[in-house]
Amino acid sequence: MKHHLRRVLCFAVVLATVGLVRAADRPNVLMIVVDDLNDWIGCLGGRPAAITPHIDRLAARGTLFRNAHTQAPLCNPSRTSVLSGLRPSTTGVYGLQPGARQVPLLKDWEMLPQYFQRHGYFTASFGKVWHDGAVKPADRPKEFNVYGPSPGEPLPKQKIVQTESAMRVVDWGVLPVDEKEFADWKTADNALAQLKSRPKDKPFFIAAGFRMPHLPCFATQKWFDLYPEDKLELPPVLSDDRRDVPDFAWYLHWKLPEPRLSWLEKNNQWRSLVRAYLASTSFMDSQVGRLLDGLAAAGHADDTIVVLWSDHGWHIGEKGISGKNSLWERSTRVPLIFAGPGITAGAVCAQAAELLDLYPTLLAAAGLPAREGLEGHSLVPQLRDSAAPRPWPAITTHNADNHTVRSTRWRYIRYAEGSEELYDMATDPNEWTNLARDPHYTEVKTELARWVPAVSAAPAPGSAQRTLVRDGTGWRWEGEPIRPEERIQ
Repeated sequence: MKHHLRRVLCFAVVLATVGLVRAADRPNVLMIVVDDLNDWIGCLGGRPAAITPHIDRLAARGTLFRNAHTQAPLCNPSRTSVLSGLRPSTTGVYGLQPGARQVPLLKDWEMLPQYFQRHGYFTASFGKVWHDGAVKPADRPKEFNVYGPSPGEPLPKQKIVQTESAMRVVDWGVLPVDEKEFADWKTADNALAQLKSRPKDKPFFIAAGFRMPHLPCFATQKWFDLYPEDKLELPPVLSDDRRDVPDFAWYLHWKLPEPRLSWLEKNNQWRSLVRAYLASTSFMDSQVGRLLDGLAAAGHADDTIVVLWSDHGWHIGEKGISGKNSLWERSTRVPLIFAGPGITAGAVCAQAAELLDLYPTLLAAAGLPAREGLEGHSLVPQLRDSAAPRPWPAITTHNADNHTVRSTRWRYIRYAEGSEELYDMATDPNEWTNLARDPHYTEVKTELARWVPAVSAAPAPGSAQRTLVRDGTGWRWEGEPIRPEERIQ
């Protein structure tokens, strides 16, 4: 009898592996996407004061990847990579344009939700899952069975903080409106309504994309009250952090709208931005809680794989900048959590993981057949045993030919013109000492460098791609001269 039972169980595993399990017997998927969330959440410990009880409880009942990284430190290329399963260096999508379906390679590529739909799932999307404008309205029915609204944030009549950028979204502070007016509340509402009204004869794949803590970092007063200004701890920074960083690195993100640390300090706004980021993160976390509670109330807490990820990280003064668009830890590291059937609860994986791994991981975890051509690797072994070996590092690309390789211990950066950075993340987590020129680390660099993509695709047609050129005093964006004194701002 025992041998017969063993054969039955083995046969069930084989069926799941080759994707022959009936659709009705497969687990559901709830994918929660967050915008610009770094490690300032309780379970990752980036800021000890961060109050995120709902993300923390999701991590407690699942597996947390504490060394997960994005494929691109910008919304559109990151989300395109996750949903396609391909690297930016393969697709040529490096910037906010073009949308994935405007790229020849991706025009007819089967994206992650389409794959689930073809295998019997009902699929729906609400909020910011794809980057805004990445999918034209006529194409949206092809991506999900239901392509729901992606509401924008309410804005005050005038900017609360008058930064150097005229962009209305580069703003932060208390916004005295009903919380139900915020985009994330509406997105949670829409996803919960779909959870109730979905077809009952199919498993579901529902994606909910939250906008906070992306700028503008707005929240009502009660969320700011969680973080008294006089008790805030500012991020650690080094005054001469640029002493050993290649010039080329700074020009990659010179003309961004987010303010630099020098401006934040001069205008006494650094502390207020830190507070606003934390407040808006806590509000977003409350909407994660609404989704998790709604899933449980619908009776699907135990038969649904929940995955939460952020498209990239965010600097708040570190390395002298705010925002993303860098190849340093603050910009590449992201929260990544899986919970649900077959996933070890309360586990933490320290090995390097990539958002690129989402596509193959969800297929394997749901018992769907493996997909050819994906560039990531399934994390299912780590979801079963967080200490399971994993040979691959995480690779992030920022514009063509600029890459970083992140292993368990090291970060190696190589820029398009050949300059390098190397950091020992075990002893120097703030990346304050660039070891790239130290001959003692030549072997380390050589080992990491072999993971750098051999070829970076040219920017896809329609890219808003600028070119860095060298002049007599250093690097500058083509057509945008920079005065020498600006280089040290």
